[in-house]
Amino acid sequence: MPKRRGHGEGSIFKRKDGRWCAELFVGYGENGKKRIWRAYGDSRKEVQEKLTAKIRDYQQGLPVAVSKQTLGQFLETWLEDCVKGYVRPNTYANYKQVLRHFTAIASTPLNKLTPQQVQHLYRQKQDAGLTRTVVLMHAVLHKALDQAVKWGMVPRNIADAVERPRIPARQCHPLSQDEAVRFLEAASEDRLYALYVLAITCGLRFGELLGLCWKDVDLERGTLTVSHQLQTVDGKATLQVPKTAKSRRTIILPAVAIAALKKHRGRQLEERLKLGEAWQDWDLVFYSEIGTPLNESNVRNRSFYPLLEKAGLPRIRFHDLRHTCATLLLAQGVHPKFVQEQLGHSQISVTLDTYSHVTPSMMKDVAAKMDAILSAANTKRR
Repeated sequence: MPKRRGHGEGSIFKRKDGRWCAELFVGYGENGKKRIWRAYGDSRKEVQEKLTAKIRDYQQGLPVAVSKQTLGQFLETWLEDCVKGYVRPNTYANYKQVLRHFTAIASTPLNKLTPQQVQHLYRQKQDAGLTRTVVLMHAVLHKALDQAVKWGMVPRNIADAVERPRIPARQCHPLSQDEAVRFLEAASEDRLYALYVLAITCGLRFGELLGLCWKDVDLERGTLTVSHQLQTVDGKATLQVPKTAKSRRTIILPAVAIAALKKHRGRQLEERLKLGEAWQDWDLVFYSEIGTPLNESNVRNRSFYPLLEKAGLPRIRFHDLRHTCATLLLAQGVHPKFVQEQLGHSQISVTLDTYSHVTPSMMKDVAAKMDAILSAANTKRR
């Protein structure tokens, strides 16, 4: 009895009509059925040569399965079947937006897509000044093609052979202690003063501030719980739960934040009474003139940037107020673990890597304290 060929070795047999056939299993299709590559010939030698060549291609990761889908068709299917409903709505919207950048190669058959084509597309996007977009494109494409490999549509993920651009990390520009005081003084009469106080003293993210509800604020106990963040999906503002467990946190409010929130609460009640039925109750701490969610762009352009100019400070990102909180705390000797909890970082390594420029002063303090300990012990021994 002839020995059966192993997986990936293929098989050769003679058909009833006298012709020879070679077969090679190349994975599973979208419907879960086996995908078999076949070649026919008039002699065993002919199909053996075809099979040997195909096995060599298979082992080298070259396409062996014939897929009827183009890259564009596959990406659309993958987006709807494997992404939608499995990720947050704004993540799905971002994926959808990123995939539009593959239009130039969308008509390419999936099994004929080459690393060179993708690399060339990346270069075109980079030359157009879209380097950060290319990084996102690469991440999404790689994830999608991983699924294509699992489905047996392609034997390898060609994105592995494509170089993605490296982008320098964004530099944070936190305010110094004096600058933070100047900024808050300039914002003291602004209707969003309490928002800036929380940003600097508690390190909340922009979306966390705009999604903060009064039910999550306890002014008597002096605590604030981050349980929502405001996100815009398809132009509609929605309250979403934070992405990670660490982001869902309770913060002890400093006295300056409690005072600012109490004043802000009183102003809100007055505005609500004046508007009457026109008020839309979202229970938001920071709101538009009719109680609806604030727009990030409007806050930056109409309030934040003008206040920086008023305080005589350079234009920075709103996110730099969060960096300001961390920098001020670390500079005062607060342990990085506590700063991690305050900011809601998933890992302390994120905190240490981001604020490595601050920690050297802390290490000097550690060394000084060690000297003091040993000096005291030496004096006592004498």
